[in-house]
Amino acid sequence: MHPAFQAVEHRPWPLPTRPWTWRQSWHDLLFAHWPIPVTVLRPLVPASLTIQEFDGTAWIGLVPFRMTGVMRRPLPDLPWVSAFPELNVRIYVECEGKAGVWFLSLDATNPLAVWVARHCFHLPYYCARMSITEDQDGFNYSSRRPGAEFVGTYRPTSAVYQARPGTLEHWLTERYCLYALAPDGSLWRNEVHHVPWPLQGAEAEIGHNTMFAFHGLTPASCPPLLHFSRRLDVVVWKAVRVV
Repeated sequence: MHPAFQAVEHRPWPLPTRPWTWRQSWHDLLFAHWPIPVTVLRPLVPASLTIQEFDGTAWIGLVPFRMTGVMRRPLPDLPWVSAFPELNVRIYVECEGKAGVWFLSLDATNPLAVWVARHCFHLPYYCARMSITEDQDGFNYSSRRPGAEFVGTYRPTSAVYQARPGTLEHWLTERYCLYALAPDGSLWRNEVHHVPWPLQGAEAEIGHNTMFAFHGLTPASCPPLLHFSRRLDVVVWKAVRVV
C-alpha cells in the first residue's frame, strides 16, 4: 500500500473509485502565506472558479520545496527525471463544492517535467535555475528565471503537529485537488491524496522575491504566515473535466 493511504478519514470527500496514476514525494517544504484582496486575484482566475476567502480574506502562498519519486504508476523512479526542486505560487479556489488549489505559476529545473506538466496537466510550469541546500542555518533556496526570482533561507521551529479543522492553517494546507485550464478553455480537476500534513512552525529570511510581481500582484506588507513540512508522500489521479 502506498504511504499516502495510511489515513483516509481526514479527507473532505471520498477517495476516487478509479485507480490513481501518479506518485510523488514532497520534501523540506515551506508554506509562506500573505493576505491579498480577492479583487486583484479575480482577473487571474477562470470565472468558473470561486476564489475562497477565510474570514473575509483571500490568501496567496509561496511554496519552495523539492520533489522525489515523481513518476507515473507503475514505473520506477528514473535518474534526473524523478527528483528536482520546485517552487509554486498558489491561491485557493472552489468548484462544485470541492475546495482546491489554483497555481499561478510553478517553477522547476527539469525541462522534461515542465513539458509534461504543461501538456498533460495544463499547469503553468516554467524552467528555472534552482538550488536547495541544507546547513546549520536551515534550508537555503534560490530560484531564478527572467522576471521571477526567489532567494531565501528557512527552517522549522517546533515539533510536528497536525492543523486543527476550522483554523486558518488547516484551511491553507489541507486541500485534496487542484484545478487547471486547458488551452481550449475547459477546466480540469486532479484529485490528490496524502495523510494529514505533518506541519511545524517555521521562520524564514527572504532575501529577494519577485514571484508575485511577475503576476502583477503585491500582497499585504505584513510578515508572512510560515509553516514547514519535512516530507509528504502523495498520489495523484488523472484529471477529469469540470467545465
